[in-house]
Amino acid sequence: MDHQIEEQEVIKVTSKHNFLFWFHVLITIIAWIGPFVFSWYLMVTAYTIVMVQFMIFGRCLLNGKHDLDDGNDTTFYSYLLEQLGIHTNRSTLKLWVRRYVYIILGAVAVIWQLVLGFEPLLF
Repeated sequence: MDHQIEEQEVIKVTSKHNFLFWFHVLITIIAWIGPFVFSWYLMVTAYTIVMVQFMIFGRCLLNGKHDLDDGNDTTFYSYLLEQLGIHTNRSTLKLWVRRYVYIILGAVAVIWQLVLGFEPLLF
């Protein structure tokens, strides 16, 4: 496993840090804090749209808007983490991002608001 991460480090990934890159950062942050800030049904809808995008197109459409090549199992998450000096197994991270993360975040929103009874901070 460490050998695989070492091989991935050799492959340098680049992205333009344009307006859409920063928009992508913003909506990624919102995805993670959303279960506590926005109503569960808004977040579940947003997570569903993201998952459908992965199913239909096989990738995040925003990546191309800031020239992030999603070859070599690169995801926006792997790019951000690598920029911070955190190197993960890209294929494992991609699997988690594409299949599990948004389902888990949706479940967190539902449990936090409907089961535990906490109100969203905004709406």
